[in-house]
Amino acid sequence: MGIRNILRFYFRKLLLRFQSENHKILTLHANQILRANLSNSGINQLSQTEFQVFSQYGEDGIIQYLVNSIEIPNKVFIEFGVEDYTESNTRFLLTNDNWKGLVLDGSSRNIKFIKQDNIYWRHNLTANCTFITTANINDSFRNAGIEGDIGLLSIDIDGNDYWIWEEINVVNPRIVIVEYNSVLGPNLKITTPYNPSFVRGQAHHSNLYFGASIAALCDLASRKGYYFIGSNLNGNNAFFIRNDIRVPFQKKSANEGYVKSQFRESRNEKGQLTFVSGDDRLKQISHLEFFELDSKKNIVLNEIL
Repeated sequence: MGIRNILRFYFRKLLLRFQSENHKILTLHANQILRANLSNSGINQLSQTEFQVFSQYGEDGIIQYLVNSIEIPNKVFIEFGVEDYTESNTRFLLTNDNWKGLVLDGSSRNIKFIKQDNIYWRHNLTANCTFITTANINDSFRNAGIEGDIGLLSIDIDGNDYWIWEEINVVNPRIVIVEYNSVLGPNLKITTPYNPSFVRGQAHHSNLYFGASIAALCDLASRKGYYFIGSNLNGNNAFFIRNDIRVPFQKKSANEGYVKSQFRESRNEKGQLTFVSGDDRLKQISHLEFFELDSKKNIVLNEIL
């Protein structure tokens, strides 16, 4: 193990210790906010419910509000693309609400790290090393003993998100969270073409060529029996509810629920951050091919902008 990996390992250990020591305080504050949110009849936007404990942004608050607003008999979650699980959409569900869960990641080092975390024996969590494709996703769930009606599915793999969700048929989650590529705007129904070995950092040096537009995900959601209720305030996660479930939020169109992200994560060919912002981000990938849902073919983005 190289010095960088050793330092990374110990940094993550320190992070977990810090999280563990502050967990009671974080949980107390989070649950106080949740109680206030649930008693507030004026809430009508997802952004009003946001708070962060383990999620990247305010997803913890949104998820808590949703799972406390609807009936969920089978308190099971699935999340994939979790890296080492120190930052995730479902960790707070596991530790605060004692849900059962399955997490998947393509790195054996990340899975080993999760299994060495105290949460692995304290809670009913399964962590498996799987590079997810359309060919193995359903078996990954079956082999973990998870099928049928579950509480929540969270998809964030920075690439084939659209194609993987389209393929899933062995679970029927009540809540689905999918990362979308905000750079692609609210109207185009496009996604990166399916590539079973897709890796975001290798697909294009800009780091902006990945995933699907929010309109593409809304189109898929409708076909799979879900409706769209909005995005998180930072504009990277879309929230969908199964059609037979009702929540205190109105159904939204892709345009209504789209949030333009402010991320400046673009990179040059040397891998250095270039801090390109706004619509200029789209120019970085406008010469690349996307699959367009309406025409059902790959098209260079410049041809449809």
